[in-house]
Amino acid sequence: MPVNLALFEYVSLDLGANEGCAMFPATGSAAEYLVVPQLATGTPGQKSAFQLGGDTIRPVVLAPPVARTGIAAASAERFHTFLRMGDERRSWGFMPERGAAPQASAAVPPAPNSLRTFMVCAKVDCSRFDRVVARVRVVKNKVAIYVDTLAPKPGLDSTALDSIANVFDQRLYGVDTAAFGVVSDIDNNQVVLVLMTNVVNKLVTNTECLQSGFVAGFFFGADLDPAFQSDPRSNKGEIFYSVVADPSATLSCQHSVQGIQAFLPITFVHEFQHMISFNQQMLVRGGSGEVLWLNEGLSHYAEELAGRSYAASPDAQIVDCTVGTTECLFLGGSGSGNLLNAYMYLDSTQGHFLLPTAGLGTIAERGAAWLFVRYLVDHYASASTSAAWNALTKSLVGTANTGAQNIAAVTGEPFATTVSRWALANWMTDNGAAPAELHYRSWALHAVFSSLHTQRPTRFPNSYPLIPQVSVGRDMDLSDTLRAGSGFYVRATQPGGDPGFTLHLTTPTGALINPAFVPRLNVIRLQ
Repeated sequence: MPVNLALFEYVSLDLGANEGCAMFPATGSAAEYLVVPQLATGTPGQKSAFQLGGDTIRPVVLAPPVARTGIAAASAERFHTFLRMGDERRSWGFMPERGAAPQASAAVPPAPNSLRTFMVCAKVDCSRFDRVVARVRVVKNKVAIYVDTLAPKPGLDSTALDSIANVFDQRLYGVDTAAFGVVSDIDNNQVVLVLMTNVVNKLVTNTECLQSGFVAGFFFGADLDPAFQSDPRSNKGEIFYSVVADPSATLSCQHSVQGIQAFLPITFVHEFQHMISFNQQMLVRGGSGEVLWLNEGLSHYAEELAGRSYAASPDAQIVDCTVGTTECLFLGGSGSGNLLNAYMYLDSTQGHFLLPTAGLGTIAERGAAWLFVRYLVDHYASASTSAAWNALTKSLVGTANTGAQNIAAVTGEPFATTVSRWALANWMTDNGAAPAELHYRSWALHAVFSSLHTQRPTRFPNSYPLIPQVSVGRDMDLSDTLRAGSGFYVRATQPGGDPGFTLHLTTPTGALINPAFVPRLNVIRLQ
């Protein structure tokens, strides 16, 4: 297939009908192309070994097997995956049990200082539930906070709890509902409950917490699923579960009051999107849950919106992230979160899926999901305003469609088209000469990552994480694995006077890549 491109013109090639071959013409002066082989499939988990070879004739060589060390997912990650897979399938590994029929709740929030008994998932596979007695410590217009009566002392005092409740009530509740839609109220109490309990702390051991992280909080879909409303393990209402403060590390690792105040709002705005999505897609429309990678991408996008709510101009393009500010904390530039996750993805795109099949994927793959949702909003919202962004994300959540089908319905374009442009945008963005659709409009990613590299070089070791390999086009010889949605980045150079070259995208044996995986060779001319 001939590739005749003007400067900064691009194409996404389906090479299946051309035996995997793309032909680049002769040039009088030097030329350069960004070349991104990719699986543009909308099916999670698909992958294929590939070889990208120049026009030098070589014998077919099988790619040597790559030894990979299996690393067990951390308990916190396995738990989050278990919950969201349960939401998607409406099955959490146990059948509903019959218990006492739920009593109708009064149409009022719970009374301050009143007590209630809850059942809380006490293992990462919810094979055990613990009974928790908790007291109402704070009641606001949209949120009420219960605290476990057995929580370690001293814990969060009234001032700290009131501060957290105000953030939930006055900022984060509005951010999420504006962007994704209304939450259910099956318990008829007008508020979302927050249960801070020892049980969440104890989901991981102290060692696991220090080595691989902890469960900060979660939403459990069985609390809302109609099939579980007579099950004694369901609390039959809108509940966000969280850790309690534990400065002396009596339950697991240490959680200071200051730490709780820093990370809990980020967890809440993330999990609240999952709660809204459950209502909109399953309770309101009777569909299945959103596929995990897109559901997770939307929740990470919610974190970004929360960070933007602290900015003077929430709709403005972000050009910096000042470590230490609340805005940057939510945006993920302070050591964890979206920007670090995205950095990890862009640093090694070939090693990660955009569409993972095993649960939620890696932290880097969550970064990819956030980047993709952000790109969708940037290019398919009707304007670069919060109102337009929210209209688009509401359409993604307020539907019975899921995954690639959902995205195609909202954008009006094939998923392969959108994901191919996104792949090019990950490197081309901020280049003023590139076409508009190859930019993130709301982020100056090169400037942001350059700033973070200056501020925190150990966390962000390069000024921009995506660094394509460079090869003379006719001498190219790359072998690796392509994973659903992701690509491999290389700059193909062509010296002046070169008579032309070809690139072959095949499996390592020379066979065509399975067309069901939607293989694409994305090319943009840089010189």
